[in-house]
Amino acid sequence: MSDVQQRIDDLVKSNRVVLFMKGTAQFPMCGFSGRAIQVLKACGVRDLTTVNVLEDEQIRQGIKEYANWPTIPQLYVNGEFVGGSDIVTEMFEAGELQPLLTA
Repeated sequence: MSDVQQRIDDLVKSNRVVLFMKGTAQFPMCGFSGRAIQVLKACGVRDLTTVNVLEDEQIRQGIKEYANWPTIPQLYVNGEFVGGSDIVTEMFEAGELQPLLTA
């Protein structure tokens, strides 16, 4: 595992809810990241860790390889990849995301 993959793995496994996104929770830098933050707030997530991929090009590229998922944002809960913005939104609308986040 490369250094960047190890850094990502450590972040994912040492934080319960992690969102790799463009920007920050307070200032999302793309609509998809903003939507993911809105969904997580609506679910009442309080222990959210965000990683601004715009601040680290290695993380920005490495996260795509880590989950074999080409887009950002990416949500991880309890060390497991959940999905990107569309999947997270669909899960929320179907009532499937809330139980995952409270478990």
